[in-house]
Amino acid sequence: MTIGIPKEIKNNESRVGLTASGVFELTQYDHHVLVEQGAGKGSGISDAEYEGAGAEIVTDSHDIWARADMIVKVKEPIDGELRLARAGQLIFTYFHFASSITLTEAMIGRGAICIAYETVEKPDRSLPLLIPMSEVAGRMAVQQGARYLEKPVKGRGVLLGGVPGVPPGRVLILGAGIVGIQAAKMASGLGAHVTILDINTDRLRHVNDILPPHVVTQYSSQYTIRKMVKTHDLIIGAVLIPGAKAPNLITRDMLKTMRPGTVIVDVAVDQGGCVETCVPTTHENPTYIIDDVLHYCVANMPGAVPFTSTLALTNSTLPYIIRLANRGWKAACLEDAALMRGLNIVEGKVVYHGVAEAFDLPLHGVGEVLA
Repeated sequence: MTIGIPKEIKNNESRVGLTASGVFELTQYDHHVLVEQGAGKGSGISDAEYEGAGAEIVTDSHDIWARADMIVKVKEPIDGELRLARAGQLIFTYFHFASSITLTEAMIGRGAICIAYETVEKPDRSLPLLIPMSEVAGRMAVQQGARYLEKPVKGRGVLLGGVPGVPPGRVLILGAGIVGIQAAKMASGLGAHVTILDINTDRLRHVNDILPPHVVTQYSSQYTIRKMVKTHDLIIGAVLIPGAKAPNLITRDMLKTMRPGTVIVDVAVDQGGCVETCVPTTHENPTYIIDDVLHYCVANMPGAVPFTSTLALTNSTLPYIIRLANRGWKAACLEDAALMRGLNIVEGKVVYHGVAEAFDLPLHGVGEVLA
């Protein structure tokens, strides 16, 4: 199989779909890997390293899209890339279809096979290809939140860890999944007072078991959220419904009850955000202010630390990439239930419930497209 690794074109996205090590592994199975010139530069991987691993360096992304049987990316196709996908071509990347009707309609129209990293799901309901980037994003949420709490960037002027004689900052985390737990680890490590809300009591028990006593758990409700946003300095949205739009847990009217300079970091922005006032931002212009509340809603947060993120992502995606290349997408999905759950759009048909529901589109059975 010919596998294409184009350079990412999203704003300040320096990750790349595959490391040189990943290329080498694929070539051991006699697959041909095309890498766009400079694709790995932002992640510290040179063209020479890719060539040494057996890749063919291609100067034009159009050539990669035209020649590759499978495209491996980090972020969803955007702008001109939408026109380059072709019928029957396999695209393996983070899609987050439920947050974009434009992307969804484009991929339906192109007739490609779209397997989304974020919906590859194991029988235990874990999301193996979302976990590494969720770990990065959760830790970064606190790192960025702490920065934007500083007064020169319009925050409250709060040091999360406090100092002797001064209480620490207060961090509220919505969701006790991977993002929420990683954010809690970072925030508690800085010495902040941390509260995690979730509607899954098993997850809250897990948090109590693994995190220090100054991380407090509480069952989530609209009443509780409305009460707590009034007194917390940093609020992190860490809610995920796999493949579907995130629920709006913080509404516009709640902003007026928050203290001026409160910071919201909505990690759920890729899925539409769990804050009603969430609008996707970029690393170039990451924040905006509504009702004196600072919003950080960057849709590709891990892209700011590409060296770490690219390595972590390839560690998780490579076994699936090899399986797809060796067996073909149909056989690989029939043999692996997790990969089958990753199918979102196949040759013009929506086969993932969350995507169909988000835009009221016809839902086709996976068995229909795998027959």
